[in-house]
Amino acid sequence: MGIASHSTEDRRQQEQTRLDNLKTAPERNKWGQFATPPALALSLARYAHTLMGKAPVRFLDPAIGTGSFFSAALQAFGQKHIAAATGIELDPLFSKTAATLWEEQGLQVIKGDFTKQRTPQQRFNLVLTNPPYVRHHHLPAADKNRLKAQLLRSLHLDISGLAGLYCYFLLLCHDWMEGLAIWLVPSEFMDVNYGVTLRRYLSEHVTLLHIHRFCPTDVQFTDALVSSAVIVFRKAPPPAGHAARFSLAGPIEQPQKEADVPLDTLRRSRKWTQFPANTTVSDTGELTLGAIFAIKRGLATGSNSFFILTEEDIKHWQVPRQFMKAILPGPRHVTGDIIDALPDGAPDVSPRRYLLDCKEPEEHIEATWPRFYEYLQTGKVQKIHEAYLSSHRVPWYSQEQRPPAPFLCTYMGRSRDGKHPFRFIWNRSQATAHNVYLMLYPKGPLRAALKAHPELYAQVFEALQRITPAQLLSEGRVYGGGLYKVEPKELAQIPVRLILDSIGRHVRIEEQMPMLFT
Repeated sequence: MGIASHSTEDRRQQEQTRLDNLKTAPERNKWGQFATPPALALSLARYAHTLMGKAPVRFLDPAIGTGSFFSAALQAFGQKHIAAATGIELDPLFSKTAATLWEEQGLQVIKGDFTKQRTPQQRFNLVLTNPPYVRHHHLPAADKNRLKAQLLRSLHLDISGLAGLYCYFLLLCHDWMEGLAIWLVPSEFMDVNYGVTLRRYLSEHVTLLHIHRFCPTDVQFTDALVSSAVIVFRKAPPPAGHAARFSLAGPIEQPQKEADVPLDTLRRSRKWTQFPANTTVSDTGELTLGAIFAIKRGLATGSNSFFILTEEDIKHWQVPRQFMKAILPGPRHVTGDIIDALPDGAPDVSPRRYLLDCKEPEEHIEATWPRFYEYLQTGKVQKIHEAYLSSHRVPWYSQEQRPPAPFLCTYMGRSRDGKHPFRFIWNRSQATAHNVYLMLYPKGPLRAALKAHPELYAQVFEALQRITPAQLLSEGRVYGGGLYKVEPKELAQIPVRLILDSIGRHVRIEEQMPMLFT
């Protein structure tokens, strides 16, 4: 890159800062605008150069922004090796800036929505991009339906309505390209159910070359708490016996861990973040936690600050006790792993919390408990009764039923210095739990065994605590900053051999398999 180009990149970074400051963080989140750090863009462009060599480049970035990847491509390949370059940008401020900065270097900027553009006759042999990270709930239903229909026509692929916009960008770009593609995307697609279509595309429709996942604690975007991955593939059917390279941590050119994973293994795997630590997927046929526990998220109130009260709140608003249920405080207030019960069944924890759950009509409450009625009106002033969950309950201040569960698992946590991000808790009280916990209800033979032999509760709990962090992390998912989360269906995949060994002399669960699913 010459002196003039260096000067242009400096101006681009200044313009990027200026444009970012024109929007609030929530506005940029809604647009999915998270600027690629210049060093990372250059690293990926240089990686592309090692894979392409001296072939003339026809460059495409369907989410050009201010042109960080085009600038990086100029540095990595040199302007004389870029035969054509196109960038597409929806935001008019960014498209105008990119055109002003880079038109002299040959970049054609198209202002508009990439997903609504006609496929060009001339294909591109290098796609290098960081697509917009727009979560599904920011996509209007009409747009989702249009995008899903486009994918069915072009690739005969169906996709979940929970997929983010970046998934549609990557899949719809298939018809625009020939040759190499490098996508910087959130790593969530590797694990989540709504990423299955993208995983199928990468393992069946193209030749997947490399997926590099950055360390979860190494957040690439200072303004987005998201764990990132780089997907590298060629638009060509995968050859027989092909294996894709998976790497973790460090720069993509010199990762800290790496391994080649056969495509057959990828196709059979539910979670790709287990690679490169594992390179095989085995089906042992073992029973899992889901076979002996019904696992549910804790209760979602719609507004914890309104529906979960303290003793002082109850006295102040004179809420009748029959409408209050004991509920556990958040995990940071539960210092031990065993919650004992007080004589009335309430949990022996501090602070004490209570869940408002009332089915009496408002007219009756107003006539009988005027102070309690006043409290409900404060909720209406806050429009809590119009929120999604509340508006689907009758009356709006009643709750979904979540009976106490004897065993709990924290829903999310961080792993630092080898610390376990999740905790199992033995709940010996009659308190329910809200949605920062997963609730484990014994079922089938295990439930019968615990009823007949209450002393087994301690052995089951000990076995749950012996589940290793590696087992939980292999089923859960990770976000930027090292935040781990495990959903009920993911926890249900953990093998239960430890529990079977603990209680085997009391109940032969494996011999009672049919009972588990009745």
